[in-house]
Amino acid sequence: MKKICYNKLIRDKIPEKIKKSGGDFKIRKLNAKDFEKELIKKVGEEADGLLAAKTKKKLISELADVLDVVQEIKRFKGITNQQIKNAQKEGTKIKGGFKKRLFLIWSSDTGYKTNERRYKK
Repeated sequence: MKKICYNKLIRDKIPEKIKKSGGDFKIRKLNAKDFEKELIKKVGEEADGLLAAKTKKKLISELADVLDVVQEIKRFKGITNQQIKNAQKEGTKIKGGFKKRLFLIWSSDTGYKTNERRYKK
């Protein structure tokens, strides 16, 4: 059977599913530092799934995956819901929300740095 290298954080029951389907695998347990790094990467992976969702049902499933990873990050780092709510309020106060549906075409380079990723159109 052909091997596929994933090198990524997986959910706890994935090895069991691979085994049940007759597959083989190799896993390792991550230390705390690596686990934190891989959780953050996993948010991006799960968020990318949102772009691929073609139905409302698939979108809901992908959102649930994103929320699962976010909840695990909160648990692992000891972040409370109130801390998140406070950060959301502060972010909205500083940057606003999304009600106006604004889409930035271009801007002068003012040195402002964002977290954006490059997506295909």
